[in-house]
Amino acid sequence: MTGQHEIVHIGGYTAQSGGRASGIVAAQRDPATGALTPLGTVAVTPSPSFLVRHPTQPVLYAVNELTDGQVSAWRVGADGALDALGSFSTGGAEPCHLAVLSDGGHLVAANYGSGSVAVFPLDAQGAPGERTDLVVHEGHGADPERQDRAHAHMVNPDRGGGPLLAVDLGTDSVYRYDLDTASGRLVPRGPRMRTVPGTGPRHLARHPDGQRCYLVGELDASVTAYGLSDDGALHQRGRVDASGRTGHVQPSEVAVDEDGRFLYVANRGVGTIAVFDLAGELPALVSEVDTGGEWPRHFALIGEHLYVADERADMVRVFRRDASTGIPTPVGEPVPVASPTCVLP
Repeated sequence: MTGQHEIVHIGGYTAQSGGRASGIVAAQRDPATGALTPLGTVAVTPSPSFLVRHPTQPVLYAVNELTDGQVSAWRVGADGALDALGSFSTGGAEPCHLAVLSDGGHLVAANYGSGSVAVFPLDAQGAPGERTDLVVHEGHGADPERQDRAHAHMVNPDRGGGPLLAVDLGTDSVYRYDLDTASGRLVPRGPRMRTVPGTGPRHLARHPDGQRCYLVGELDASVTAYGLSDDGALHQRGRVDASGRTGHVQPSEVAVDEDGRFLYVANRGVGTIAVFDLAGELPALVSEVDTGGEWPRHFALIGEHLYVADERADMVRVFRRDASTGIPTPVGEPVPVASPTCVLP
């Protein structure tokens, strides 16, 4: 925090992944206007494509999305400065997502390239240790090019301590795992939940009520609504299109606002943020807003603002959300950031 400003961190692709970033960028955020002011690169690290924070400690984690995947950790200092705590092998290729479990004692990462989930212990200060488990998914999906094998794309913990959900694009599946905290190993909780063939599930967003969640299909441009049981089991309610636009639609990020009224989906290709009302049984599209770029890879909801990272347009776009309609409106000019892939509040 700097005066009345907050610090956000932005991850991106570096040259190792064909990108133009040099590492993790810090930026000041004005909570009143939503304006972002980049402060420069605060950690030079290869392809930190997804970032998370520890729930109680000033520690930031990133995946290094490389052929020999890694997770890296930093202690966060004044003005977003980062002090390295170490890097560890994920045991797989192209890790693209990670999360800290609700107890703050373990970090989990999804290896996209090799279809596996890695577990790391965290000490009392949030520093990671050597990997304690690596669970490898097996199988394939309907798309011979994108689903020739498993591709773990997201790890989604339950804030209430329920099972971890692991979303796998390659096998059209969501897996459920409990963590044995003593050993740091994942234990399957029942059979995996299979999606409609060819969905290519990418990311999942939980509703604040804990009884609903929404899964975006990267390959079939869908949003599937599920009921969510206490044991993490998913029960399909129905599916809707992720976008009302014509042309190539490839959904990326999905999130529910803190009030649980609206669902937001970023659509690459058509370059939009779709807004859905969640009052009914299924999400209802109420608006679709152009982001000003073609490839919105990620977005973050922060207060009344929405921040969209467009990987190919080298920018983060700021929007203000209308409190009653949920519809975002662009604010100011795009913020130049090289190859951004994640915005972390």
